[in-house]
Amino acid sequence: MYVYFARRILQALLILLGVSFITFILLYLVPADPARQIAGRSATAATVSNIRSQLGLDLPFYEQYSRYLFNLLQGDFGRSYLQKSEVGELIAARLPASLLLMFAAITAEVVFGVTIGIIAAVKRNSIVDKFLMIMSFVGVSAPQFVVGILLLYVFAVQLAWLPIGGYGEAKHLILPSLTLGILGAGWYSRLMRSALIDVLQQDYVRTARAKGMPAYRILLRHALPNALLPVIALIGIDIGFLMSGIVVVESVFGWPGIGQLTWQAIQRVDIPIIMGVTLVSACAIVLGNLIADLITPLVDPRIKLR
Repeated sequence: MYVYFARRILQALLILLGVSFITFILLYLVPADPARQIAGRSATAATVSNIRSQLGLDLPFYEQYSRYLFNLLQGDFGRSYLQKSEVGELIAARLPASLLLMFAAITAEVVFGVTIGIIAAVKRNSIVDKFLMIMSFVGVSAPQFVVGILLLYVFAVQLAWLPIGGYGEAKHLILPSLTLGILGAGWYSRLMRSALIDVLQQDYVRTARAKGMPAYRILLRHALPNALLPVIALIGIDIGFLMSGIVVVESVFGWPGIGQLTWQAIQRVDIPIIMGVTLVSACAIVLGNLIADLITPLVDPRIKLR
């Protein structure tokens, strides 16, 4: 167990180093000039050059990156170019809202997706199965901003059941989490259906049926735990996908999370914020995969961590 953790931590550090390097070099190659954004359109060339020098943007790439890594090792994510605040403080203030939305979205997509997948597998090749799979395909294919706007129009504008935006109450969380969850539910339902159909064809399931065990008991006690293994693995991967989707959804619903912060930073070429959010997202992905690996042996004791 200790060897496994040590190896995963080393892998995580290498992944974060690679993510920081790739993100930094991409931002370095972006043609937009942060100094010009800060100075404004009417600023003189001398003013822009002075700001660029103060921010260290006139230094070679390797020197800028080495400075950033040195500060990062001390827990310093840098200072926002435009907001004049520490990036770590900005992310810390916004992160709880994004984590709450992510947790609600994962809960929604897993509950709906697994339920639909189970029904489709049990009713395999029936009209119900075909209808549910078509709906899953529609959910997977629909763009998130379209789903969000449609949900807003129906439930907030026409029916007035839920608020258009806001933060702080459970009712504010429903539409954003459903927007993220509908897409994920489509993937989970298709994966769950495929895995459960495969498990239901195994020899031990046939043996249980031959012994006269009730169908619901076979499903819940024997088939479902094994069919859930790929779903658990997908949850860890799904965290990274949700971190990217949150940017769009938070902008649509005015949710005060790191997605909205990232969108504002991209528009203004605020490099320290973009770097900070990218690294935090990468940490979330690594942590999510680690948690999924730890949960898997609890579901199936035959799996050992090595």
